[in-house]
Amino acid sequence: MAEDIYDVGMATRRKVLGEAHVDRASQGITEFDATFQRMITEAAWGRTWSSDALTLRERSMITLALLAALGHWEEFQMHLRATRNTGASEKDIAEVLMHVAVYAGVPAANHAIKLAKATLAANSEA
Repeated sequence: MAEDIYDVGMATRRKVLGEAHVDRASQGITEFDATFQRMITEAAWGRTWSSDALTLRERSMITLALLAALGHWEEFQMHLRATRNTGASEKDIAEVLMHVAVYAGVPAANHAIKLAKATLAANSEA
């Protein structure tokens, strides 16, 4: 069963983040972080992201809001790049960041908007 959850998680992770990103991340796994990497693949990707309770678009929007609210900027940008795979539109992202402004604060939303503009522009050039 654990292999199934891992395999489901890895497939979802590849679908959302892209083959190249996951391949690069997987190459960097060492004995030190192998257990952690397996846990996030199973828990985050194999259970949470793979559940049929929400669409990938909805999960993407929720994830962006949480990452922006918490100031996890590297992960925020990674998930912005992933919106080309999840179906979250630029309009969706702008709306999410309005919610971040109201519920988590204008400084967080302002910085997220700055990063989003640059990341989405680079996404459209790729």
